[in-house]
Amino acid sequence: METTSASGNPLMDLSDNLADIVERVGRSIVAIHGRHRMPSSGVIWRHGVVVTAAHTIRREDGIEVTLTDGRTVTAVLAGLDWCTDLGVLKLDGVDLDPIDSGDARSLKPGHLALAVARADELGTSADFGVIGSTGGPWRTGRGGQLDAFVRLDGGLRPGFSGAALADMRGQVMGICTSALVRGAGMVIPAMTVERVTDELLAKGRVARGYLGVGAQQVSLLDAWVNEMNLPFSSGLLINSLAPGGPAQQAGVLIGDVLIELDGKPCRDMDDVYAALGSASIGQQLQIALIRGGERHVSSVTVSERPRRNSCR
Repeated sequence: METTSASGNPLMDLSDNLADIVERVGRSIVAIHGRHRMPSSGVIWRHGVVVTAAHTIRREDGIEVTLTDGRTVTAVLAGLDWCTDLGVLKLDGVDLDPIDSGDARSLKPGHLALAVARADELGTSADFGVIGSTGGPWRTGRGGQLDAFVRLDGGLRPGFSGAALADMRGQVMGICTSALVRGAGMVIPAMTVERVTDELLAKGRVARGYLGVGAQQVSLLDAWVNEMNLPFSSGLLINSLAPGGPAQQAGVLIGDVLIELDGKPCRDMDDVYAALGSASIGQQLQIALIRGGERHVSSVTVSERPRRNSCR
Protein backbone atom coordinates (compact mmCIF):
# COMPACT_ATOMS: atom_id res chain seq x y z
CA MET A 1 0.00 0.00 0.00
CA GLU A 2 1.39 3.41 -0.97
CA THR A 3 1.02 6.49 1.18
CA THR A 4 -0.43 9.59 -0.52
CA SER A 5 -0.55 13.14 0.78
CA ALA A 6 -2.63 16.20 -0.07
CA SER A 7 0.06 18.63 1.04
CA GLY A 8 0.86 19.74 -2.48
CA ASN A 9 4.56 19.65 -1.56
CA PRO A 10 6.33 16.86 -3.49
CA LEU A 11 9.25 16.72 -1.05
CA MET A 12 6.90 16.48 1.92
CA ASP A 13 4.94 13.76 0.12
CA LEU A 14 8.16 11.82 -0.47
CA SER A 15 9.29 12.33 3.12
CA ASP A 16 5.96 11.13 4.52
CA ASN A 17 5.99 8.10 2.22
CA LEU A 18 9.51 7.12 3.30
CA ALA A 19 8.63 7.47 6.98
CA ASP A 20 5.51 5.33 6.47
CA ILE A 21 7.53 2.59 4.75
CA VAL A 22 10.10 2.56 7.55
CA GLU A 23 7.35 2.36 10.16
CA ARG A 24 5.54 -0.51 8.43
CA VAL A 25 8.63 -2.55 7.54
CA GLY A 26 10.16 -1.79 10.95
CA ARG A 27 7.39 -3.76 12.66
CA SER A 28 9.03 -6.92 11.32
CA ILE A 29 12.66 -5.97 12.02
CA VAL A 30 14.50 -7.27 15.10
CA ALA A 31 17.92 -6.85 16.67
CA ILE A 32 20.02 -10.01 16.90
CA HIS A 33 22.64 -10.57 19.60
CA GLY A 34 24.80 -13.22 17.98
CA ARG A 35 28.19 -11.56 18.28
CA HIS A 36 30.12 -9.32 20.67
CA ARG A 37 29.34 -5.63 20.94
CA MET A 38 27.08 -4.39 18.16
CA PRO A 39 23.92 -6.38 17.39
CA SER A 40 22.95 -7.10 13.81
CA SER A 41 19.52 -6.78 12.25
CA GLY A 42 17.13 -9.53 11.29
CA VAL A 43 13.83 -9.81 9.46
CA ILE A 44 10.70 -11.71 10.50
CA TRP A 45 10.47 -13.63 7.22
CA ARG A 46 7.80 -16.11 8.27
CA HIS A 47 5.83 -16.61 11.46
CA GLY A 48 8.39 -17.58 14.09
CA VAL A 49 11.29 -17.44 11.60
CA VAL A 50 13.96 -14.72 11.47
CA VAL A 51 16.44 -14.32 8.61
CA THR A 52 19.73 -12.44 8.92
CA ALA A 53 23.24 -12.24 7.46
CA ALA A 54 25.18 -15.38 8.43
CA HIS A 55 28.47 -13.56 8.99
CA THR A 56 26.96 -11.66 11.93
CA ILE A 57 26.24 -14.90 13.87
CA ARG A 58 29.39 -15.85 15.77
CA ARG A 59 27.97 -18.49 18.11
CA GLU A 60 25.45 -21.31 17.95
CA ASP A 61 24.02 -21.06 21.45
CA GLY A 62 22.89 -18.15 23.60
CA ILE A 63 21.56 -16.11 20.68
CA GLU A 64 18.99 -13.52 21.74
CA VAL A 65 16.62 -11.37 19.71
CA THR A 66 15.19 -8.00 20.73
CA LEU A 67 11.67 -7.56 19.35
CA THR A 68 9.91 -4.40 18.24
CA ASP A 69 8.16 -4.07 21.61
CA GLY A 70 11.48 -4.11 23.46
CA ARG A 71 11.27 -7.69 24.72
CA THR A 72 14.38 -9.85 24.42
CA VAL A 73 13.79 -13.54 23.72
CA THR A 74 15.98 -16.57 23.08
CA ALA A 75 16.37 -17.76 19.49
CA VAL A 76 17.33 -21.20 18.20
CA LEU A 77 19.74 -21.36 15.29
CA ALA A 78 18.17 -23.35 12.45
CA GLY A 79 21.22 -23.12 10.21
CA LEU A 80 23.78 -20.96 8.43
CA ASP A 81 24.71 -20.89 4.77
CA TRP A 82 28.04 -19.12 4.38
CA CYS A 83 27.91 -19.33 0.58
CA THR A 84 24.90 -17.01 0.33
CA ASP A 85 25.56 -15.35 3.73
CA LEU A 86 22.15 -16.28 5.09
CA GLY A 87 21.30 -17.39 8.61
CA VAL A 88 17.93 -18.59 9.90
CA LEU A 89 16.71 -18.42 13.50
CA LYS A 90 13.55 -19.84 15.05
CA LEU A 91 11.51 -18.04 17.71
CA ASP A 92 9.08 -19.97 19.91
CA GLY A 93 5.95 -18.26 21.19
CA VAL A 94 6.52 -15.07 19.18
CA ASP A 95 3.74 -14.13 16.77
CA LEU A 96 4.90 -11.10 14.79
CA ASP A 97 3.73 -10.39 11.27
CA PRO A 98 6.28 -11.28 8.58
CA ILE A 99 7.33 -8.81 5.91
CA ASP A 100 5.70 -8.43 2.51
CA SER A 101 8.36 -9.58 0.04
CA GLY A 102 8.83 -8.60 -3.59
CA ASP A 103 10.88 -9.61 -6.62
CA ALA A 104 14.39 -8.13 -6.60
CA ARG A 105 14.65 -8.79 -10.33
CA SER A 106 12.37 -5.79 -10.86
CA LEU A 107 15.00 -3.40 -9.45
CA LYS A 108 17.01 -1.21 -11.81
CA PRO A 109 20.06 1.02 -11.31
CA GLY A 110 18.86 4.34 -9.93
CA HIS A 111 15.76 2.98 -8.19
CA LEU A 112 15.29 4.46 -4.72
CA ALA A 113 15.51 2.02 -1.83
CA LEU A 114 15.34 1.98 1.96
CA ALA A 115 17.39 -0.24 4.26
CA VAL A 116 15.51 -0.76 7.53
CA ALA A 117 17.50 -1.99 10.54
CA ARG A 118 17.14 -2.20 14.31
CA ALA A 119 19.56 -1.61 17.18
CA ASP A 120 18.78 -1.81 20.90
CA GLU A 121 19.57 1.76 21.79
CA LEU A 122 18.07 3.45 18.74
CA GLY A 123 15.15 1.24 17.82
CA THR A 124 14.33 1.33 14.11
CA SER A 125 17.00 2.86 11.86
CA ALA A 126 16.80 3.66 8.17
CA ASP A 127 19.26 4.37 5.38
CA PHE A 128 18.04 5.93 2.12
CA GLY A 129 19.85 5.47 -1.17
CA VAL A 130 19.73 4.11 -4.68
CA ILE A 131 20.36 0.81 -6.37
CA GLY A 132 23.86 0.95 -7.85
CA SER A 133 23.82 -1.91 -10.34
CA THR A 134 21.77 -4.99 -11.15
CA GLY A 135 22.12 -8.14 -13.21
CA GLY A 136 20.90 -11.67 -13.70
CA PRO A 137 21.63 -14.73 -11.55
CA TRP A 138 25.00 -14.38 -9.83
CA ARG A 139 27.30 -16.81 -8.06
CA THR A 140 29.14 -15.48 -5.03
CA GLY A 141 32.86 -15.96 -4.52
CA ARG A 142 31.92 -18.66 -2.00
CA GLY A 143 29.91 -20.65 -4.54
CA GLY A 144 26.39 -19.64 -3.46
CA GLN A 145 23.82 -18.92 -6.15
CA LEU A 146 21.82 -15.67 -5.90
CA ASP A 147 18.77 -15.30 -8.12
CA ALA A 148 19.76 -11.75 -9.07
CA PHE A 149 22.74 -9.43 -8.70
CA VAL A 150 21.75 -6.26 -6.79
CA ARG A 151 24.47 -3.92 -5.53
CA LEU A 152 23.74 -0.85 -3.44
CA ASP A 153 25.34 2.48 -4.19
CA GLY A 154 27.93 2.37 -1.42
CA GLY A 155 28.66 0.36 1.70
CA LEU A 156 26.42 -0.48 4.64
CA ARG A 157 26.41 1.34 7.95
CA PRO A 158 27.33 -0.71 11.05
CA GLY A 159 24.42 -2.89 12.15
CA PHE A 160 22.76 -2.89 8.73
CA SER A 161 23.91 -6.36 7.68
CA GLY A 162 20.75 -8.44 7.98
CA ALA A 163 18.52 -5.39 7.45
CA ALA A 164 15.56 -5.40 5.07
CA LEU A 165 15.90 -3.63 1.72
CA ALA A 166 12.53 -2.14 0.74
CA ASP A 167 11.41 -0.50 -2.48
CA MET A 168 9.14 2.53 -2.69
CA ARG A 169 6.03 0.35 -2.40
CA GLY A 170 7.24 -0.95 0.94
CA GLN A 171 7.92 -4.44 -0.37
CA VAL A 172 11.07 -6.10 0.95
CA MET A 173 13.29 -7.01 -1.99
CA GLY A 174 15.80 -8.94 0.11
CA ILE A 175 18.35 -8.90 2.91
CA CYS A 176 21.34 -6.52 3.07
CA THR A 177 24.86 -7.84 3.56
CA SER A 178 28.37 -6.40 3.53
CA ALA A 179 30.12 -9.79 3.30
CA LEU A 180 29.72 -10.83 -0.34
CA VAL A 181 31.57 -8.00 -2.13
CA ARG A 182 34.37 -6.07 -0.48
CA GLY A 183 33.50 -2.43 0.12
CA ALA A 184 29.96 -2.68 -1.24
CA GLY A 185 26.55 -3.43 0.16
CA MET A 186 24.72 -6.27 -1.59
CA VAL A 187 21.14 -7.49 -1.51
CA ILE A 188 20.35 -11.18 -1.10
CA PRO A 189 17.15 -11.41 -3.18
CA ALA A 190 13.91 -12.53 -1.57
CA MET A 191 13.71 -15.50 -3.96
CA THR A 192 17.11 -16.68 -2.72
CA VAL A 193 16.08 -16.11 0.90
CA GLU A 194 12.98 -18.28 0.39
CA ARG A 195 14.93 -21.12 -1.19
CA VAL A 196 17.76 -21.14 1.35
CA THR A 197 15.36 -20.75 4.29
CA ASP A 198 13.44 -23.84 3.15
CA GLU A 199 16.66 -25.90 3.10
CA LEU A 200 18.00 -24.61 6.42
CA LEU A 201 14.71 -25.25 8.20
CA ALA A 202 14.48 -28.74 6.71
CA LYS A 203 18.11 -29.89 7.02
CA GLY A 204 20.08 -27.25 8.92
CA ARG A 205 22.42 -26.78 5.97
CA VAL A 206 22.54 -26.28 2.21
CA ALA A 207 24.21 -29.31 0.65
CA ARG A 208 26.79 -28.61 -2.08
CA GLY A 209 29.28 -30.82 -3.86
CA TYR A 210 32.96 -30.79 -2.91
CA LEU A 211 36.17 -31.70 -4.72
CA GLY A 212 38.68 -30.55 -2.12
CA VAL A 213 40.83 -28.38 -4.36
CA GLY A 214 42.17 -24.85 -4.39
CA ALA A 215 42.62 -23.44 -7.88
CA GLN A 216 43.34 -20.31 -9.87
CA GLN A 217 42.43 -19.45 -13.42
CA VAL A 218 45.26 -19.64 -15.97
CA SER A 219 45.57 -19.18 -19.74
CA LEU A 220 46.22 -22.39 -21.66
CA LEU A 221 49.17 -22.61 -24.01
CA ASP A 222 48.20 -22.28 -27.66
CA ALA A 223 49.93 -25.60 -28.32
CA TRP A 224 47.63 -27.34 -25.81
CA VAL A 225 44.52 -25.71 -27.24
CA ASN A 226 45.44 -26.73 -30.79
CA GLU A 227 46.68 -30.22 -30.00
CA MET A 228 43.67 -31.12 -27.84
CA ASN A 229 41.22 -29.23 -30.05
CA LEU A 230 39.85 -27.27 -27.09
CA PRO A 231 37.08 -24.70 -27.76
CA PHE A 232 38.30 -22.56 -24.85
CA SER A 233 41.62 -21.02 -23.83
CA SER A 234 41.62 -21.01 -20.01
CA GLY A 235 41.62 -23.62 -17.26
CA LEU A 236 42.20 -23.96 -13.52
CA LEU A 237 45.65 -24.56 -12.06
CA ILE A 238 45.36 -26.81 -8.99
CA ASN A 239 47.41 -25.13 -6.24
CA SER A 240 46.17 -26.99 -3.15
CA LEU A 241 44.48 -30.25 -2.21
CA ALA A 242 42.48 -31.09 0.89
CA PRO A 243 44.10 -34.11 2.56
CA GLY A 244 41.97 -37.16 1.89
CA GLY A 245 39.54 -35.12 -0.21
CA PRO A 246 37.79 -36.43 -3.33
CA ALA A 247 40.32 -34.90 -5.75
CA GLN A 248 43.34 -36.29 -3.90
CA GLN A 249 41.74 -39.72 -3.73
CA ALA A 250 41.13 -39.53 -7.49
CA GLY A 251 44.85 -38.97 -8.10
CA VAL A 252 44.75 -35.24 -8.84
CA LEU A 253 48.14 -33.57 -8.28
CA ILE A 254 49.16 -30.02 -7.43
CA GLY A 255 50.23 -28.45 -10.70
CA ASP A 256 47.56 -30.20 -12.78
CA VAL A 257 45.36 -27.95 -14.89
CA LEU A 258 41.67 -28.77 -14.65
CA ILE A 259 39.93 -28.34 -18.02
CA GLU A 260 36.75 -30.41 -17.81
CA LEU A 261 34.37 -31.74 -15.17
CA ASP A 262 31.42 -33.98 -16.00
CA GLY A 263 32.14 -33.41 -19.69
CA LYS A 264 31.79 -29.64 -19.42
CA PRO A 265 34.56 -27.00 -19.72
CA CYS A 266 36.16 -25.65 -16.53
CA ARG A 267 37.30 -22.20 -17.59
CA ASP A 268 36.82 -20.63 -14.17
CA MET A 269 35.52 -21.50 -10.71
CA ASP A 270 31.96 -20.63 -11.73
CA ASP A 271 32.03 -23.63 -14.08
CA VAL A 272 33.15 -25.85 -11.21
CA TYR A 273 30.44 -24.57 -8.87
CA ALA A 274 27.82 -25.13 -11.58
CA ALA A 275 28.81 -28.81 -11.75
CA LEU A 276 28.81 -29.27 -7.96
CA GLY A 277 25.16 -28.82 -7.06
CA SER A 278 23.48 -30.95 -4.41
CA ALA A 279 22.57 -33.56 -7.05
CA SER A 280 26.27 -34.24 -7.68
CA ILE A 281 26.95 -35.47 -4.13
CA GLY A 282 27.89 -39.14 -4.19
CA GLN A 283 28.09 -39.15 -7.98
CA GLN A 284 31.18 -40.22 -9.93
CA LEU A 285 32.15 -37.53 -12.42
CA GLN A 286 34.75 -37.65 -15.13
CA ILE A 287 37.54 -35.13 -14.63
CA ALA A 288 39.92 -34.05 -17.39
CA LEU A 289 43.32 -32.52 -16.61
CA ILE A 290 46.42 -31.37 -18.39
CA ARG A 291 49.47 -32.96 -16.79
CA GLY A 292 52.92 -32.59 -18.28
CA GLY A 293 51.41 -31.17 -21.45
CA GLU A 294 49.18 -34.19 -22.02
CA ARG A 295 45.48 -34.79 -21.44
CA HIS A 296 44.77 -36.98 -18.42
CA VAL A 297 41.30 -38.34 -17.59
CA SER A 298 40.10 -40.00 -14.39
CA SER A 299 36.97 -40.23 -12.22
CA VAL A 300 36.22 -38.41 -8.98
CA THR A 301 33.47 -39.18 -6.48
CA VAL A 302 31.95 -35.93 -5.27
CA SER A 303 31.38 -35.59 -1.52
CA GLU A 304 29.39 -33.03 0.44
CA ARG A 305 31.24 -29.81 1.19
CA PRO A 306 32.26 -29.65 4.86
CA ARG A 307 30.86 -26.73 6.83
CA ARG A 308 32.95 -23.54 6.77
CA ASN A 309 35.28 -25.08 4.20
CA SER A 310 36.40 -22.68 1.48
CA CYS A 311 38.03 -25.41 -0.62
CA ARG A 312 36.06 -26.40 -3.73
